[in-house]
Amino acid sequence: MTVWEYVLGGLLIIASIIMIVVIILQEGNQQGIGVISGGADTFFSKNKARTYDAVFARATKWIAVGFVVVVLALNILLKFVFV
Repeated sequence: MTVWEYVLGGLLIIASIIMIVVIILQEGNQQGIGVISGGADTFFSKNKARTYDAVFARATKWIAVGFVVVVLALNILLKFVFV
């Protein structure tokens, strides 16, 4: 195995761990439960949705794109460089 395979493999492991952590940190969609008690439309819940949930959703998208790029780079490296 070459250095590039180790580097890309390490990046793949790091990206997958970060993606798992970011997905776990996201809140579930539980607005239906709050509607019954009237607590769904509070001021703090609206601001919280714009900050943490938006940041985690954006981070998930970018980490997923990075994950796909690393997987493609690793496959291209193994397919065409080491024939």
